Amino acid sequence: MAQYEIEDIYCIPHQPVTISFNEVEKAAAVVRKSIDPTPCTKSKSSDIFGITLFFKKEFLQHTGSFKERGARYALSMLSADQKQKGVVAASLGNHSQGISYHAKLMKIPCIVVMPNNAPYNKIVKCRNYGANVIIHGNDIAESRLFAIDIAKEKEMTYINGYDHPHIIAGQGTTALEILEQVEDIDAIIVPVGGGGLIAGVAVAAKTLRKDIKIVGVETESCPSFSNALRKGGPVFTPGSPTIADGLAVPTVGYNAYATVRPLLDKMIVVNEEWIAPSMLHLVETEKCVVEGAGSAGLAAVISGQLDEFKDKRVVVILCGGNIDTNIFGRCLERGLITVGRLFRFSVIAPNKPGSIAALCSLTSSAGVSVVEIVQERLFMKDIHHIKLKLICETRDWDHAEKFKKVVRKHYESATFDDLALCDNISSRVPL
Repeated sequence: MAQYEIEDIYCIPHQPVTISFNEVEKAAAVVRKSIDPTPCTKSKSSDIFGITLFFKKEFLQHTGSFKERGARYALSMLSADQKQKGVVAASLGNHSQGISYHAKLMKIPCIVVMPNNAPYNKIVKCRNYGANVIIHGNDIAESRLFAIDIAKEKEMTYINGYDHPHIIAGQGTTALEILEQVEDIDAIIVPVGGGGLIAGVAVAAKTLRKDIKIVGVETESCPSFSNALRKGGPVFTPGSPTIADGLAVPTVGYNAYATVRPLLDKMIVVNEEWIAPSMLHLVETEKCVVEGAGSAGLAAVISGQLDEFKDKRVVVILCGGNIDTNIFGRCLERGLITVGRLFRFSVIAPNKPGSIAALCSLTSSAGVSVVEIVQERLFMKDIHHIKLKLICETRDWDHAEKFKKVVRKHYESATFDDLALCDNISSRVPL
């Protein structure tokens, strides 16, 4: 193949296309026939946060994310010849699944290119939907270039997952549903990766209700949209590993940026450590299994960056729920650590019978559960002492702090891992 010289004809940097409300309406006519609406329900924690929150549950789509909307519309707009030759997509997973699933329903050949770090469960699902899955590239940028090259060679149509005009229009149907489901909305909070969702939502919402605030949220691990705002347009932004892998798009879409820039009211960058407790809160309180990217909007609420909307009515889009079970378990554990409900400490104790029992008695009397205990003898400075390392569960942050005082009273040698991974997190997370 050529060395990545091919341009995506639907996403040209110096000729961006702005999406119109008319295009979103056309997309809605298609989407409504093939995709069921998702609920938008009031949060059980609205009183705690001081904001009347509503969650738009896009993770309940058949493939687990909002990406189905744009995929279905983009595929429906292909010519008969394009449908026969097939489509190519590049994605970490959600767009690939949406394209794979609806291409199968429409009997359209489909190739998806996924980077080396794509979640395994998403790769498997794309294959199960009938797509030819190719693993290539260290990140989505490399996968995208490779996919464009394949499309050119095989005369197939490349569909960008966040910047193709029909994709953006399809995602805008999310806002049309929201406005039908919730009255008197003051703001819509949208997770931002490549920008396609927030662009479509902004066009639809602002056309029908100019006073609605459109707020984007991205993580500090890949703040590509914030960088675009500072630089006056999309620029490459190096990323780092993130729980919100679905938002890790190095360069935001040119069409998406041009569309949403004049409609955007605020862009928020959240600390990575707020994501896990947001996922934990959604599971425990809202009974929602949501991936890191889908939890970004709630992370902005919990971190206090949306306090300007106190006593307002705010919709948060939970955009996806596709996450590997093992990774999800680790995210929940990280959330427990972050809010002080799971922590680790060590003490130096006499090397004699009853030392472990004494420490366990101390934890029991304090109402603290021991998850794991390890004793270390070989590497002690003397043979008369042992080091005891414990992982424990507490009820909440205050309980953990009280227990730390009890342990320090009995063991001067006690050392605790830092519980506060985020400033003031204990007062922000209602767990």
